[in-house]
Amino acid sequence: MAEHTYDLSTIGEGQIRLTVRRGERLMNARSVLMNPACSEANVAGVLAQLQRKTLWTSSLPEGDLGEYVLSEYRSVGVDMSTMVRKPASRIALYFMEPGEPPMPANVIYDREYTPFRTTGVNDYDWDRMLDTRLVFLTGITAALTDTTAEVVTYAADQAAKRGIDIALDVNFRSKLWTGEQARHILEPIAEKARILFCSIKDAKSVFGIEGSGEEVCEQLYRRFGNEYIISTNHLDGPYLHTSKGVKKYTTTTVPVVDRPGAGDSFVAATLHGFLSDDVDCGVRWGQRAAEYALTHMGDLTRIRAHELDIPLGDDINR
Repeated sequence: MAEHTYDLSTIGEGQIRLTVRRGERLMNARSVLMNPACSEANVAGVLAQLQRKTLWTSSLPEGDLGEYVLSEYRSVGVDMSTMVRKPASRIALYFMEPGEPPMPANVIYDREYTPFRTTGVNDYDWDRMLDTRLVFLTGITAALTDTTAEVVTYAADQAAKRGIDIALDVNFRSKLWTGEQARHILEPIAEKARILFCSIKDAKSVFGIEGSGEEVCEQLYRRFGNEYIISTNHLDGPYLHTSKGVKKYTTTTVPVVDRPGAGDSFVAATLHGFLSDDVDCGVRWGQRAAEYALTHMGDLTRIRAHELDIPLGDDINR
């Protein structure tokens, strides 16, 4: 195996989340809690805390708000040496209404006219970004604009040409694009991915695949042929499809303090297992990380691996 600088490289838009207090709607809120956010950076950040070498690339405005986002992920050891900075531009925002049953949680995006949406393929340092064992991509970034879709597609194509493993998290966001648009962009990437994350809900919304968790995994495998397919379905599952068939895991219910970032923590710890050639362990580590994330404020989960019984680094002893 060729030596690479990074274990994982990823690209996605840095944002700031503004969360109203429980029981409030944005329209009547008088204060908000602010924290940095980015699904891909969250994955890189959790893996960095597990002593993986990770690189996150984005395009962010110069100035304090861009630095605020960068400082979050820099603090846990994520390399951001390929970051593109743009003068006189704005930061992406999203507003969160946490909700409390029966009131649903709600997200309101404010992401137009940010530099990331117009930063094209030629603006990035691909030689450094692809000096990695694994490229991690999501449907969130592909959904933003035609330009970001081109960037994600290019990342997948170049990784495949260089023999670099690809992990795709479909992560469908109906407020960003339609299922048909997502399928058009993500199907070719899914075909190249060695490991595919696709929830039961997203399989239906994007690929028109329905059924039980086991059936969805089997259909995804027949369509894309990925070596590893991981599907989640709230409290049912998750499911792992490998050459040995489908394995279902039992989910433990925990109190929900803050939901954003839990899925990213699950993906990150699962990829920690993937990088150690043990995805089964990875899924179980992912469940622990997600449970911890649900009781943890902020999009980036701050973890101590020993608290979750997740081994560190390149040499994992079980």
